[in-house]
Amino acid sequence: QVQLVESGGGLVQPGGSLRLSCAASGNIFNIKFMGWYRQAPGKQLEMVARITTGGGTNYADSVKGRFTISRDNAKNIVYLQMNSLKPEDTAVYYCNLVTVGAGVNNDWGQGTQVTVSS
Repeated sequence: QVQLVESGGGLVQPGGSLRLSCAASGNIFNIKFMGWYRQAPGKQLEMVARITTGGGTNYADSVKGRFTISRDNAKNIVYLQMNSLKPEDTAVYYCNLVTVGAGVNNDWGQGTQVTVSS
């Protein structure tokens, strides 16, 4: 069983910064991606950023140049540094772990609220 524990959300003013962390523990094998998704009120879940074990990254167009994803492979921790935050970044952010075994497995964190408001 896999556990994902997120931290770092909160309230920040527009233009501010936050850093999210997600620590994965449990029976973790063959990680393909670690990443972050978000869901704003009334909107669908969307991919924000993801990173492979080798360091390859993907970002949503809306966050390119403002958010940076990084990863500590030894500790199975993924970070999301969020700069120049905008009110439209307000959402619940979920950590995601994709592993490959007999099939593709997705595990999710409990979510952390990020609110950007003056």
